[in-house]
Amino acid sequence: MPAPRKEAQLESAIFVIARKVKAKPQPTAAQILALVEKSLDDDKADDIKVIPLEGKSDIADYMVVASGTSSRRLDSITEHLLVNLKTAGVRGCLAEGRRSGEWVLIDAIDVIVHLFRPEIREHYAIEKLWEADFAAERASQDAPDPVLA
Repeated sequence: MPAPRKEAQLESAIFVIARKVKAKPQPTAAQILALVEKSLDDDKADDIKVIPLEGKSDIADYMVVASGTSSRRLDSITEHLLVNLKTAGVRGCLAEGRRSGEWVLIDAIDVIVHLFRPEIREHYAIEKLWEADFAAERASQDAPDPVLA
C-alpha cells in the first residue's frame, strides 16, 4: 500500500524544469534582411527587390519582393526561408497564402517578404506603391497654400 501514497505525492508536487541553454537574442532587422536575401538567392528566386520602409510605415523596417515561376517553387522557397529564419533564432515568423500558390506573405518580424508568381506580381505591382516618396508628398501637403497665404 505505500506505493500509491508516493504516486499521490508525486502527482501533487510542482516540478520546475530549468533550461540549461540560454535562448539566442532576436536578430536585428539588418541581420534578418541579410538572411532573407541569402535564402532567396540560394533558392534562385527571381527579381529580388528590397524596399526600405523607414519613414513610410511602422509595420516593418524592410519589405522584400521576389518571384517564383510556379506554385511548387514558391512553396519550396517559402519552406526553406522559414527553416533558415527559425535556425537563425527569428521567433514568431508566419507565412500566409501557401495554399493558393500565387502570392505568399511571410512576416519575419522586422522584414515582410512577398513571394509572387510573375503574372500576379505584375498585376498587383506593390513595389510601385511602397517605392513612392511619402515624405515628400507629406511635406507638400503640409506646406501652406500660397493662394490662401
